[in-house]
Amino acid sequence: MPQQQPPYFREAGAGPGVVCIHANASASAQWRALMERLSPSYRVFAPDSFGAGRSPAWPPDRVVALGDEVALLEPVFAAAGEPFFLVGHSYGAAVALMAALARPERIRAIALYEPTLFALLEEEAPGQEAANGIRFAVADAAAAIDAGDQAAAAQRFIDYWMGPGSWSGMPEARQAPVAASMVNVAGWARALFSEPTPLRAFRALDLPVLYMMGGQSPASSRGVARLLTGTLAKVTVIEFAGLGHMGPLTHPELVNDVVAGFLACH
Repeated sequence: MPQQQPPYFREAGAGPGVVCIHANASASAQWRALMERLSPSYRVFAPDSFGAGRSPAWPPDRVVALGDEVALLEPVFAAAGEPFFLVGHSYGAAVALMAALARPERIRAIALYEPTLFALLEEEAPGQEAANGIRFAVADAAAAIDAGDQAAAAQRFIDYWMGPGSWSGMPEARQAPVAASMVNVAGWARALFSEPTPLRAFRALDLPVLYMMGGQSPASSRGVARLLTGTLAKVTVIEFAGLGHMGPLTHPELVNDVVAGFLACH
């Protein structure tokens, strides 16, 4: 098997390591404000995941699992030094959790904003209503990609997560990379819905976890939050009443303040 091309990552600051993992339809640039906030006290890394930014494209010859995303980021974790902090949003928060489960001894604490581990909802009750919103949105987006309409795929996906009209209100300069990323939408969903790790495995994660969520978020991510916050041993839950699933992008100053406060306490 050929050697895996390393991921692209941004780096700033000096001090204890912090690795920030971005959401779907995004890239490492989403963490620029947090990197600026933390860099006086921390050495902050923000990698691009598979198919995002300047990292390698999704492997065309195999199904990608969350464990593959963790493996891709291993050079970044090594550069961060041990123990380091993990910060993750959405898909990136799911990857962060899997990285912590794989090697908890190297993690100092974890700050998560709505990890999208939809497999936990499937484990609880296959086909449950909470998961159907994102399931149907992904199916529609994947069908649009198959039809060659990236913009329609992005509209379905973004409007699910951010509310109707959100896509049309997005600046054109931002729309282009989001639409291009939609080629990966079926793969994202497969990784999140098919992750075999059971809910009970997270009981053993004996690390401080900050679990952030939005009061306006969809049922799918709130359902995952219900399961994980009831299972994680050392979890602190913060709900932002006026925010949705994309809170780290729509209100970065608010979310970043909470993340910075959490890291400073650990």
